[in-house]
Formats: sequence, C-alpha cells, structure tokens
Amino acid sequence: MTMLEKTTTGGPGGGEDDAVLTVDDLRITFSRGGKLIHAVNGLSYTLRRGRMLAIIGESGSGKSVSVRALMGLLPPSAYITGSARLHDIELIGRSDKAMREIRGRDVAMVFQDPARSLNPTMSVGAQITEALRMQSEISRKAAAERAVELLKLVRLPAAERRFHEYPHQLSGGMRQRVMIAIALAGNPKVLIADEATTALDVTTQAQIMELLVDLQERLGTAVILISHDLGLAASYADDVLVMYAGRAVEHAATSTLFRNVRMPYTKALLGAIPQLTTVPHSQLTVIGGQPPDLSALPTGCPFRPRCPKATEKCEEAPPLDEHEPGHWYACWHPVSRDDPALTGGAIDETAPEVAGPPANADTEDASAAADEHEEVVR
Repeated sequence: MTMLEKTTTGGPGGGEDDAVLTVDDLRITFSRGGKLIHAVNGLSYTLRRGRMLAIIGESGSGKSVSVRALMGLLPPSAYITGSARLHDIELIGRSDKAMREIRGRDVAMVFQDPARSLNPTMSVGAQITEALRMQSEISRKAAAERAVELLKLVRLPAAERRFHEYPHQLSGGMRQRVMIAIALAGNPKVLIADEATTALDVTTQAQIMELLVDLQERLGTAVILISHDLGLAASYADDVLVMYAGRAVEHAATSTLFRNVRMPYTKALLGAIPQLTTVPHSQLTVIGGQPPDLSALPTGCPFRPRCPKATEKCEEAPPLDEHEPGHWYACWHPVSRDDPALTGGAIDETAPEVAGPPANADTEDASAAADEHEEVVR
C-alpha cells in the first residue's frame, strides 16, 4: 500500500453522529522548578468509529501527554483544562476511582515497550485473565477460554501453548500482540497505540500495524496512533493530525494531507524521511534548530525560529482554520506543491513511496511464520 492509496470518508471535522471521542481545547500545564511548562496548548479533534487517527510530531510535541490525559494517567502536578468527551462521558476532571471504570472497558492503551509493560512473574494467560475478570464478572475457566480466543484474535501462533508461557519466552512481536490482547479484553471503544511499534523491527512493525487495521475494521474500534513516523501514518491512518509545541498545526484526511502538504513543519518532517529514490550515501535531511522550550514559547507561530518562510507576520500566532475543504492548517505562509523553500520536494499524486514497512507484509500465515522464525532465532 503506497502513501496515497489509503482511502477515507469525510474529513477531520463533521460526522458528529458517529463521533466516539471529542477533544475540545485541551490544555495541559506542568509546574517544575518555578516554571510553567505548557505541554499541550488548545488541542481539538474528533475521533469517529472505525477510523484511525495518527497524531504525529517530534519528541516533546505533546502527543503522548495529550492521550495520557484522556486515560487519567498524568501525575497530580499536571493542570488540565478543556474537554474530552467519550460519547456523553466527560473524561477530564474525573477522579481516579471513576477513571478505573473507564480504563480498559471504554478506552485502552498499548504502550511502546511491551517488555516493561508486562509482569515478568506472571504467565501471559494469567495477565489476560486478570484483565478480563477486572472488566466483567466471569468465572476463571470462562476467562481462560476467552483469553485463548483473544490470543488467536491477535494472531499469536500456538495460542493454547503461549497461554502458559511467560513474557521472557516470547519475541518482541509476540509480546506486543499479548499487549494488544490485554487492551482488547474489555472491548474498548477507543484503542490508543502510543508508539506501539517503535521498538520493533520493520517487518514485525508492519505485522502489528496490519493487525491493528484488521481489528479496527472487524470490531469497529476507533484507533489513535501516536508516532513520529509520517511514513507509518501515510500507510495506515485514515486521518493525520500534526502537532508542534503542544499545538495542532495541520489536520486532514490522510490522502488530502499527503497530496497537498501546506504547513512548512509538516513538509520539513516529510522531507526528513529517507525515500526509496534517495541517492545512496547522500546526507539525510534534517530540520534546523531545536524544538522550542515549552516553558518559554516564542511569540506568534512556535515554528517561526526554524521556518525559512517566516516573516514579521509570523510574530502573530496563526489560527488553525479550515483553509481548504477538509484541510486545517495554522500558517500565514503555506507551502505549495512545488515550493523550493523547504526540503522534501513537491508532494503530489506521484510522490515516491517512503522507506517504511513492506507492503502486504502480514497475512495470517506470514505473520505466524515470522514469529515462529523469530522464536527459533532467539
């Protein structure tokens, strides 16, 4: 699947009738060393049933912090304002006890490192069974049977045998499948994958992403994919939201955004991705400068100090508006298809495919064979 073959229905806004999660003006501030760190600054989006939203940005842009706020997983030092409604349930401001009734059952998260997320002293089956019994009143036997079903659902080979094994006996890809099985135990409406494929090799990464897409389509689950990888978003997501300095700077359906990138920061990110047509041994493109200090954000557009298109006008903060049908961006000087001011070249329908996960890398048989092979190598 190339970056432009992903079809979508509708744009980031609208479709409120099937909206699962609506985030409105979310702001998160931390106090540290006498300074206020503005981690998220007015983030808004709508997530709809059966769709995948990719939230993309450099490290420190506020991606993970924003979704952890939805789960109630931020420390007490975090000051959170705004709204995040799961259907008619407000998530922001709920007590930890009230959030326990929602975590896993309505919203679940798959974390980056499964080796650190799984309990090394408990078998895989015991951990899934525990999650199941926390979400519903079922017998231990019924929970064990359901756990095996979940392991089969996430395409873990020899599920009955894996049920009795421990995390250290599994490969990285297998452990991540177990984490997804635990996340699915409560049949959540929203599944958050927070850098869930970063620690995996490219082939296993493609298998996990294909699995998430299959579960999304089969179960109607809405998925939030947190990543710094635009290539991954181009291949698998329905909609893309680009964040910088805690703000959304561009938001559109995947096909719309990659055919017509408008925000200079988005184009710079895309230009920094190695492409299959890149001349061998040539230097990789980098974005100059450093991400802004979130305790001392510059006035106006936060990308202004690093943007070659910046002018005096950029000292005034640009709003995130729908400048084109279904395409939101925050920029006074949007780039065009053939704008030479930024690296990365023109973005059009014939854009070269980025070097990312191999296409069609995950059929059920191929996935099982790859995991079995990895176990033998280990």
